[in-house]
Amino acid sequence: MYNSLIDHLSTAVILLNEDLKIEYLNPAAEMLLAVSRRRIYGHSLESAFREDKDSTQALESAVESGHPFTKREAEIECNNNRKLFCDYTVTPIMGTSSFIESLIIELYPRDRMKRISQEDEIIANHETSKELVRGLAHEIKNPLGGIRGAAQLISRAFTDEALNDYTQVIIEESDRLRDLVDRLLGPRKLPQNKPLNIHKVIERVRQLISVEADNQVELVRDYDPSIPELIGDESQLIQALLNITKNAMQALMEDQNTEHKTIHMVTRALRQFTIGSKRHRLVCKISIIDNGPGIPEAIMKTLFYPMVSGRADGTGLGLSIAQSVIHQHHGIIECNSYPHNTEFNILIPIETSAHDQEKQA
Repeated sequence: MYNSLIDHLSTAVILLNEDLKIEYLNPAAEMLLAVSRRRIYGHSLESAFREDKDSTQALESAVESGHPFTKREAEIECNNNRKLFCDYTVTPIMGTSSFIESLIIELYPRDRMKRISQEDEIIANHETSKELVRGLAHEIKNPLGGIRGAAQLISRAFTDEALNDYTQVIIEESDRLRDLVDRLLGPRKLPQNKPLNIHKVIERVRQLISVEADNQVELVRDYDPSIPELIGDESQLIQALLNITKNAMQALMEDQNTEHKTIHMVTRALRQFTIGSKRHRLVCKISIIDNGPGIPEAIMKTLFYPMVSGRADGTGLGLSIAQSVIHQHHGIIECNSYPHNTEFNILIPIETSAHDQEKQA
């Protein structure tokens, strides 16, 4: 009877015996951990998920002391190398002989809340950096215009060609600095939104990268043909995806340790998906995945800031501009990276009715 009740719980429950072998897990635990209970009964907890040595010691201590404990935001790894963030509670169960006979582990997934929190942080950081850059651009462009104008006036007064060359350097460098500031600000025009096929955008990017990579990088397509048209600016989306994919290509071409260099371009439709704090009925997910060296952990949190780059010759503007473009489309770019797997996920809401489009506007 009790097993039947636990089977209907939405909370993932695992029962361990005193030797920390799995005696039972309910369907919610099977779904969360992507395991079959019939195959892991009698096996160690590691057959379901792994954490660290401290967690095993904590379970052994719970058996000896009989004291329950709770762990918050634990990162566990399932058998398919999938990582989960969850809270879990361990409760010792005393038997008739006054000894601990079993442990009940209750798992509460936190991935969605953690992802929402991370997205809110990305959005907040993007808005902060955008306001900072706007203020900085204003302070730079005003005196820059004066410097350029003064150089032009001085050049008209000189008859010596050598001196004119110097003023021309001032004018050209002023123009270069102005262009850099404009690039920092990202797209200056509002998106020219219209219905578009996202696969047409990706194919254009694939063609451009294929030519530049010169057969040194394999581009693998994995598209979901069920994705409907979305509302967006085709040229801006091409630029955003090109910036991300070009970064992946350059990282691969500079990597001497990866033999078969590959970029996967994947699309999927996500239903009832939350971006930030807003839930959307349908979202287009575009994944750019490469098997290069990965992104240094030191810059992961500031990856989308202007002027942040992991490459010596990089400007650090490509990802910042891409995030600005996707943000204008009410979406977001996320990144997960470790050696031989860097994945950029571009999430863009798909509006399926005129009413939705009005709300987006």
